[in-house]
Amino acid sequence: QVQLVESGGGLVQPGGSLRLSCAASGSIRQVTAMGWYRQVPGKERELVARIRGDDNTRYADFVQGRFTISRDNAKNVVYLQMYSLKPEDTAVYFCNADIVPVSGWHPVAYWGQGTQVTVAA
Repeated sequence: QVQLVESGGGLVQPGGSLRLSCAASGSIRQVTAMGWYRQVPGKERELVARIRGDDNTRYADFVQGRFTISRDNAKNVVYLQMYSLKPEDTAVYFCNADIVPVSGWHPVAYWGQGTQVTVAA
């Protein structure tokens, strides 16, 4: 059994900051890529940022240098530091990780339950 547990969402004013965390736990052989996606009602889930095991990162265009993704490989934790938040960043943010479980040999995509981020005055 593998779980992703997110934390750090909440309400913040425009221009403010938040840090999201996501910890992977359970029967894990290896965690490869980890990332953050977001979704608003009526729209498809979209990539925010992704980081590979070699720390290679990829960001959505709308991030525009405002967010930083990082990870602690020893703890299987991924972070998303968000600065200069805008109302349009309001969404449910989901953690995603490609994990090789102890029971297998190939990576499987796992998702967290989501954490709400609301940017409003």
